Amino acid sequence: MQKLAAYSLASVLVAGQMFTPVAAHASGPDDYPTATPIKHLVVIFQENVSFDHYFGTYPYAKNPAGEPAFIPGNLTPSVNGLNTFLKVKNPNLSSVNGPGASNPFRLDRSQAATADQDHDYTPEQQAFDHGLMDAFPAYTGTGGPPPAGLTTTGLVMGYYDGNTVTALWNYANHFAMSDNFYGTNFGPSTNGAINVISGQTNGVIDATTGALASTVDDGYGGLTLTSDADPGGDVCSSTSSHLNMSGKNIGDLLNAAGISWGFFSGGFDLTLHNANGTTGCSRSTTSTITNTKKADYIPHHQPFQYYASTANPQHTRPSSVSMIGQAGDAANHQYDIHDFFDAVSAGNFPAVSYLKAPGYQDGHAGYSDPLDEQAFIVNVINFLEQQPDWNSTAVLITYDDSDGWYDHQIGPIFNGSATTQDALTGPGLCGDGTQALAGVAPGAIHAQGRCGFGPRLPLVAVSPWAKLNFVDHTLTDQSSVPHFIEDNWLNNERIGHGSFDSYAGTLYFLFNFDYKPVNPVLYLDPNLGTPVATPPALPVFPALP
Repeated sequence: MQKLAAYSLASVLVAGQMFTPVAAHASGPDDYPTATPIKHLVVIFQENVSFDHYFGTYPYAKNPAGEPAFIPGNLTPSVNGLNTFLKVKNPNLSSVNGPGASNPFRLDRSQAATADQDHDYTPEQQAFDHGLMDAFPAYTGTGGPPPAGLTTTGLVMGYYDGNTVTALWNYANHFAMSDNFYGTNFGPSTNGAINVISGQTNGVIDATTGALASTVDDGYGGLTLTSDADPGGDVCSSTSSHLNMSGKNIGDLLNAAGISWGFFSGGFDLTLHNANGTTGCSRSTTSTITNTKKADYIPHHQPFQYYASTANPQHTRPSSVSMIGQAGDAANHQYDIHDFFDAVSAGNFPAVSYLKAPGYQDGHAGYSDPLDEQAFIVNVINFLEQQPDWNSTAVLITYDDSDGWYDHQIGPIFNGSATTQDALTGPGLCGDGTQALAGVAPGAIHAQGRCGFGPRLPLVAVSPWAKLNFVDHTLTDQSSVPHFIEDNWLNNERIGHGSFDSYAGTLYFLFNFDYKPVNPVLYLDPNLGTPVATPPALPVFPALP
């Protein structure tokens, strides 16, 4: 499998030679040569959704009365989704699932709030059951309420359509999406967050006793991350369960090249007071959909905080709006979400921006939901489409993990593993771990604990340069995001040291860089997700003094 992946990469690199470096059209810190016309990449990195959970029936929605309707455009391509057989004779009807045995079923817009499913490293592999994809209720399913009446583990088989995830379907229909994008590894949020910036979950250091359960022995005396634990040193982290990561991430490469970047997290600014009076690490918001009060900032969702080189452990504020994204400032590229709006509004748009919604809007079942998530995504894109730099901007919307929600498609097991936590092809096994990718330490030749690819996840590209109403089938994964950054800004430099970025599929095929951008702006209603002629007013974020 590694030979096949390397061959695909070689093909991509040859194709990449067609792109001539493009001189920036803007002045100031964004004046960097790039391999494509994209000068600003915004990665909206959401939580806990499988591909079929949001796009299983795309582009066909039920369109009941009283819900926002979705009508696909002419010649809308199909996706690898839930066909008739999978809907009526699904392998998850198997008796192994007990009373949770179920076909996939539609969740209504009124059922936007659901229970969180199990999405840890081992249960996800067990649900995949040797690739049979027939044991989701048994291993990752968690019954409600919410929603009312859905009390068995069969809830894990539920999916939404364009009447609930209306904005995402509209973006996919007007721009581009992938139906072959995967979590780099199995496992929960922190794994995905680390992979989308480094492609390497090996190299855990400084783990407290409480955090050791979130790791596994890599076979060389080191540790690989397999579950959630807070970043050590972050003032908002747990004092009993935290760890750090060694190795490099994409921020290190961008810093070395002098390119502006930032990770913008909801709740990261500890000086602000929310409307409910909360402040500091306790800033929180209660969703009107889930009726759950959730912290705005969730430490284990902030990947750069795990690395000494890119962490801002005290949440130090940037010295000025003009320093956001720039090296040499005490904030060290880690900011609040309002800093993104402040900086872009001031004409200081970083080259690379990762956005993390406040907890209640990040899409994570149990405390967030598709409707709160939709409001965040739409407000960001409506804002960006009104900026003078929109014609050189690309937005990627994707996810950290599947939450354990059912998806029918197993990806290729590119990287095997054999640890006590593996179970995909038998107890202690995820394929053949003897040829696993290297770890961070020089002697970790085939580091264990990185079984992948994991579950299939949504990926939507919104840009004037995105292909129109297009579904890409190229095999890609979370590490394809840093791979794209490396190709566009860093002359194909790679993180290396066993990172998946060296083997990742390209995201280039979501775009058409051979012609002038043809996609017009698409303004959506943040509540309904439906097109509007003029953009609604944006939320007001406090500006820096």
